[in-house]
Amino acid sequence: MQQIADWLKTLGMSEYAECFAANDIEIDILPELTDHDLERLGVSLGHRRRILRAIRELGGSTTAAPQTAAAASHDSAERRQLTVMLCDLVGSTALSVKLDPEDLRGIIASYHRCCTELVERNGGFVARYMGDGVLAYFGYPQAHEHDAERAVRAGLALVEGVQKLETAGGPLQVRVGIATGLVVVGDLIGTGTAQEQAVVGETPNLAARLQALAEPGAVVIESRTRRMTGGLFEYRDLGTVALKGFAEDVPAWQVLCADATVSRFEALHTTTTPLIGRDEEIDLLLRRWDQAKRGEGCVVLLSGEPAIYRPETAS
Repeated sequence: MQQIADWLKTLGMSEYAECFAANDIEIDILPELTDHDLERLGVSLGHRRRILRAIRELGGSTTAAPQTAAAASHDSAERRQLTVMLCDLVGSTALSVKLDPEDLRGIIASYHRCCTELVERNGGFVARYMGDGVLAYFGYPQAHEHDAERAVRAGLALVEGVQKLETAGGPLQVRVGIATGLVVVGDLIGTGTAQEQAVVGETPNLAARLQALAEPGAVVIESRTRRMTGGLFEYRDLGTVALKGFAEDVPAWQVLCADATVSRFEALHTTTTPLIGRDEEIDLLLRRWDQAKRGEGCVVLLSGEPAIYRPETAS
């Protein structure tokens, strides 16, 4: 039990050590804990999220020492491409005036649970709750293929899912802004339970401005996310918009729905960049292709540096 107590201490949550011990929760049980389990133990919503995040950082290892999480949280910052999503509940001020605080608390809790479930289902990571706002990352702490697409699908799912929540105040709606770009992620800010890994760069600010621009029930994206999602969705071109804090107007699109394209390849490769100065290589590939069509077996190896092809650079 001392391992659990030490681990909780690294998170600044030593007050739960006695409760964990009373319920025979040891270090090997941590990866199996759910949000519902922690709620039954009396852990507050914010602390539940931090505990579950710390468990994920353990990597699911049942033999990892408590110091592993502490060491992982102090990793150096890194530069990487990230898709950031901001989701905001529409009309929360009006709800706070109309509803009893306890009822409003229940609505916000249901909204947060819905957001977390849909974001994580699409491979995202809920980084922070900001009152009635939710900040999510796609591409951190674990990168997936097509993170921008995952973020857009999560945004559309949130618009639909939040509307279906049963509340005393009537149907709910959200605004969603999504942006993709290079950031520096991993620096620790704050102390104790308020400690979190910051994302620094233009991308989070852009996502926040797009979220403010969105109409209720809408998902708005910028040009890089638009290029990376290709023809996977149907869009409404919003033109270039002036955003506070940005010197130049920014192209924006509203995502309407997923598009039933002929194939995923065609959806993601609506445009291609021509090869320049590769006549000899292209001629070789064509001759080998002719051989293959005649039934003569051959193998061609194409190699290049990682990320040599980036859909967002296609013109």
